[in-house]
Amino acid sequence: MSRIGKMPIVIPAGVDVTIDGSTVTVKGPKGTLTRTVCSTMTVAKDGDTIVVTRPNDSKMNRSLHGLTRTLIANMVTGVNSGYTKELEVNGVGYRAAKEGKNLVLNIGYSHQVIVPEIDGITIDVPAPNKIVISGPDKQKVGQFAAEVREKRPPEPYKGKGIKYADEVIRRKEGKAGKGGK
Repeated sequence: MSRIGKMPIVIPAGVDVTIDGSTVTVKGPKGTLTRTVCSTMTVAKDGDTIVVTRPNDSKMNRSLHGLTRTLIANMVTGVNSGYTKELEVNGVGYRAAKEGKNLVLNIGYSHQVIVPEIDGITIDVPAPNKIVISGPDKQKVGQFAAEVREKRPPEPYKGKGIKYADEVIRRKEGKAGKGGK
């Protein structure tokens, strides 16, 4: 039995879960999320918990069991407390600003890079070198943060670029540090 899949999901106060066949809808203070899970998985609401069960022990059902439970648990957490990703902008003259619904980045190019805010995501710039991306959908928050980071990934020599706040950049020595003739 899947250790993750057999754990029940506790529904916190203020979160409403509706199960309609293989469609799970979760409503909470941060928004509403809907996901269609695999039709072979059985999702049942039992009081203030959600239980995911599988029909048999085939390889496909075993792999989908834990995945389905984790996806639903992420939806419940997202609508209750939400997810955030923090990015840091490092480099001389590199900075971020928010203009209306757009994120404007000055990251060493000859032009400003403008990233529009998408539905379900909020962008906050508390400091010129810090970007906070938040929202209820874990996948959307992570994907949007990855797309912003992709505009100028950190380079290993000086560490300039956009990186996650908890990311560690492995630094390399330059040509002078070689120690040859």
